[in-house]
Amino acid sequence: MKRDDSIHERLADRLANILTKLNMGYQLSIKELALEFGVSTRTISRDFDRLNTYLPLLQDDENKKYYLESNFLGKIAPKDIRNFAQLSGISHLYPSLDISFLRELLDSRAHQIYSAKGYSFEDASQFKGLFKVIGKAIQEHRQIGFVYKGEPRLVQPYRLIHHHGSWYLAAVRKDKLRTYRISHIQLTHSTHEYSHFIPDLNIVKLVEDDESIWFGLDKKEIVLSIDSQVAFYFKQRSILPEQEIVKELNDGGLLVSSKINHNMQLLPLIRFWIPHLKIVNPVGLQEQIEDGLREYLGI
Repeated sequence: MKRDDSIHERLADRLANILTKLNMGYQLSIKELALEFGVSTRTISRDFDRLNTYLPLLQDDENKKYYLESNFLGKIAPKDIRNFAQLSGISHLYPSLDISFLRELLDSRAHQIYSAKGYSFEDASQFKGLFKVIGKAIQEHRQIGFVYKGEPRLVQPYRLIHHHGSWYLAAVRKDKLRTYRISHIQLTHSTHEYSHFIPDLNIVKLVEDDESIWFGLDKKEIVLSIDSQVAFYFKQRSILPEQEIVKELNDGGLLVSSKINHNMQLLPLIRFWIPHLKIVNPVGLQEQIEDGLREYLGI
């Protein structure tokens, strides 16, 4: 057990150091970090996989080094370490770290230089009780009852999912996989013990493989044109769901495809990037957005 604790502490310390370097604007090489920490390049690659689920990381096309998008430099604070731990499922690694050490590393140097706003996550600490009860039900494959938006629900819980800053529960109700926003769930105080269920392996795979929370819907492909002024951002990382670059246009713009289960996966992103992004196919979806904007503007 001591050996496992030591391994966990090294991992936590390594991730904290990498976070600090990113926060201060360094570009990081997998090979150089592997030498610095005395681990394999595969280990560092796994570290970046963990970090990439939480941070807007970019990778230089030429030197392959990772770095933090400039708008978010200086944002990482001790509370963000805890957020990252919760998002990556390794929160048990962090209690051994001295929070004053983290604060010194992350605050005193970087926050005198940088300021960033607008990149927020739902505060998961408010759901501590819910996570404990739901997590136990998931582990024991036991149904769970709660009130959701004022209505009672009895579900088979499969996974707690963090998606675009908010927490959800993926669960089966009446033979259909659904998602429930954690902030809308209220546990009942009943001492009743609900029955066990046998997890459906197809549902487990769907929950693990699907990048969205819109389960049970067929995916459709959306083709979009990206203006040359913002093409760089879409080439650096996947901004859209299951984004693929179809073609680089002569004017420097892009033609990209995105696969979605539900229009709401894409529409908020499109509105954010207007006027630099336009739906090419299906045409009706672009018209829907324009009609919505005209209605909003009263045109």
